[in-house]
Amino acid sequence: MSGPAATTSPQSSFVDLHSHSTASDGASLPADVVREAHRLGLAALALTDHDTTAGLVEATEEGKRLGVRVVPGVELSAVEEDLETHILGLHLSDISPIDSKLTDLRDMRRNRAEKIVDLLNSTGVRITFEAVLEQAAGAAIGRPHVARALIAEGWAVDLRDAFDRYLASGRPGYVTKERLTATDAIALIHRAGGLAVIAHPAHAGTRERIEALVNQGLDGIEVKHPSHSNEDVLRLSALVDHFELVPSGGSDWHGGPASQRVLGIMRVPGEWLDRQDMRVQSKVA
Repeated sequence: MSGPAATTSPQSSFVDLHSHSTASDGASLPADVVREAHRLGLAALALTDHDTTAGLVEATEEGKRLGVRVVPGVELSAVEEDLETHILGLHLSDISPIDSKLTDLRDMRRNRAEKIVDLLNSTGVRITFEAVLEQAAGAAIGRPHVARALIAEGWAVDLRDAFDRYLASGRPGYVTKERLTATDAIALIHRAGGLAVIAHPAHAGTRERIEALVNQGLDGIEVKHPSHSNEDVLRLSALVDHFELVPSGGSDWHGGPASQRVLGIMRVPGEWLDRQDMRVQSKVA
């Protein structure tokens, strides 16, 4: 991946450092995500698909064509003991060291989806794994693809209904996901030359938890996210300053006309991206 572009102007530009495409469970093609960022006047966009970097080349090429900086990223599913944790990898400079591990993670997703379908079939919910693959359309398979297959076959009304009735923890189609530890996720991102940023910690972003992750090499915190209250933003901003981390933020946009998370909605200042660039450069120096 190419190095950082020229710094942005915090007075006049905004960025979105958390978005998804059809490379994982988003509804828009990687190039279309970039086109939407351009339409909205964003200076930069990070594509951070779940456990895959497959959309980065397409997005980067479209970004060069339109003059939108694309920050190469990924969102890794991890765990801290029993706590589910998502770690964003931003500014990936060499994805080759983590490609094999990401392939393993995608294989885990596929195996999990197969187990979910088997469980649902055993309770009389007749969907096929082929239907799930059709919904995934070559992307890294996740529960949303199973949910969409359930909707298509008439077993659920919408995504929320599918999760509430079949796929959430404690429901008949729930299967625990095999995940990386947070420590391994952070190390994996660092091997790819990136910054490790905890995604949407919200009220669970306590000082104790952040300090433990800092000790494992955490570089930043996603301060701005649609799920964060004003209190969350203030607390997380203070923790960024206290632990000398970098701030990040984004819409967590998955695309689609019904999406409640609109690209660019968090109005993340370009100055935050500049701070991340400086962090990357300090690691290289």
